[in-house]
Amino acid sequence: MEISGYVPHGPSSSFSSFRAYLRALAQTPARLARRAGSVSTSYDEMSSVRARSGSDMQKTLRWFDLVGLGVGGMVGAGVFVTTGHASRLYAGPAIVISYAIAGLCALLSAFCYTEFAVDMPVAGGAFSYLRVTFGEFAAFLTGANLVMDYVMSNAAVSRGFTAYLGTAIGVPAAKWRFTLSALPDGFNQIDVVAVVVVLTITLIICYSTRESSVLNMVLTAVHIIFIMFVIILGFCTGDWKNFTEPADPAHPAGFFPNGVSGVFNGASMVYLSYIGYDAVSTMAEEVKNPVKDIPIGVSGSVLLVTVLYCLMAASMSMLLPYDLIDPEAPFPAAFRGKWESKLIGAGASFGILTSLLVAMLGQARYMCVLGRSSVVPAWFAGVHPKTSTPVNASAFLGILTAAIALFTDLNVLLNLVSIGTLFVFYMVANAVIFRRYVVVGTTNPRPTLSFLCSFSLTSIIFSFIWQFMPPGKLKAFTLCVTAAIAVSMLQIFHCMVTQVRKPEFWGVPLMPWLPSISIFLNIFLLGSLGRPSYVRFGVFSAVAVLVYVFYSVHASFDAEGSGSLSQKNGEIHRESAQEESNDPRLAV
Repeated sequence: MEISGYVPHGPSSSFSSFRAYLRALAQTPARLARRAGSVSTSYDEMSSVRARSGSDMQKTLRWFDLVGLGVGGMVGAGVFVTTGHASRLYAGPAIVISYAIAGLCALLSAFCYTEFAVDMPVAGGAFSYLRVTFGEFAAFLTGANLVMDYVMSNAAVSRGFTAYLGTAIGVPAAKWRFTLSALPDGFNQIDVVAVVVVLTITLIICYSTRESSVLNMVLTAVHIIFIMFVIILGFCTGDWKNFTEPADPAHPAGFFPNGVSGVFNGASMVYLSYIGYDAVSTMAEEVKNPVKDIPIGVSGSVLLVTVLYCLMAASMSMLLPYDLIDPEAPFPAAFRGKWESKLIGAGASFGILTSLLVAMLGQARYMCVLGRSSVVPAWFAGVHPKTSTPVNASAFLGILTAAIALFTDLNVLLNLVSIGTLFVFYMVANAVIFRRYVVVGTTNPRPTLSFLCSFSLTSIIFSFIWQFMPPGKLKAFTLCVTAAIAVSMLQIFHCMVTQVRKPEFWGVPLMPWLPSISIFLNIFLLGSLGRPSYVRFGVFSAVAVLVYVFYSVHASFDAEGSGSLSQKNGEIHRESAQEESNDPRLAV
């Protein structure tokens, strides 16, 4: 295909010289118009795009590996912190229901991820899913935010390991760190232990995915043993009356001390404990039987973790009345014993290692596929022929994570994470609906896009009313009207717009209802996040846009000119005969 305005000087023509780059910048508007909305296909992602890594990643994982990775990625130290905050401040004993609601929300998002991962088992995860639906720019914006979320959260988690390890062995974290007075507060506590942990895990994931999975299985099994001990101890020594009676009679009593709103606010807070299962979708390229193993691995891990979280919440609620729970350290305070606190510290340490291992596996594969797509340097796409792992991406992000973990305080980092992940969950839910109802070039996308925009706007209005309108009958009435409008829009779309694509192997059931509920719940949870999260999201998104405008769009334009990438932006196209006749999941 001849590309207007493209002069073939090789795949790096825009960056071959300073003058060439200036010429490329002058063509930025035309290149943006061409590449920003350019979509790929499943076949392209699994053939020509994947081939840019050179060697293939080995297919060594089975469903039990994915379940282990999903559980290991989710059950970190977060549950030991968020449970106390959510129970004491919002839900009370109904924190059990909050975890169940959050688990349902996670399961709906997991369904959306699973449909894409089965149909397109590549390492790109959400980036690839958005690239085949909403185009290159939307995929890059969300993918870049997600990678930064991973790096920041992994740095925070690694510093948390120092604190929990100190609790387990009876040495305060302050003695493991030293202070540099020349650095500003929040960046002057040097944590060498966190750096050692990050770099060690980086070496492991560079060496072998299979061995990484085995290590994760062992650490996760040990962590679950600790959790089960905490659960059994709580049920055996706790008191059932704590489910309904507060310690102070002046405080609200009952299983729902703060009503339904308290339960949902609690669900918003504890949902962060479920983040991690999405990393499993990035392992799809290394799964032996994606059609069978991915649905079991992703959904099974979410269900198992939901049961564990609900049991942990019930155990804590039995140990203490909700108004005596320590928001900062609920389980150690509940047991009030030195050996129990050490036990919980040891268990949390294992959980941190597993969540860090899975997250670092996921972040490397996201970066690898960004490199394959030419929106970041192709060096990141390299897969080592001996280890069959994305060594370049793993090493770069591991070193970056270690550098941030060395200096940056945990509280600073925690204010910067989570929003990007929730935003990606929201985008993937939109993408799975769009992919079912639209074939680019042959189907009018306006009805589907109109529905998705209108439904999202209605969900945002509902969230604003929930957050800012004072309690009362007027609030309840307004919420009911808004919900009725959303349901009506959903039913009209369901009746009037026909699905044009049916999944061959596995699809989200009850389309479009379940993905739409996922859209609503993710917007609702986004509405519960604080201002620092939105500031972070705005800053990172602005940086991502600048990177895309000054580098990515030109690199992908050059790759298109060299034949490495396709361009399907508004052109009438159908799946190729090869894509229709061959099952790309069988390609090695």
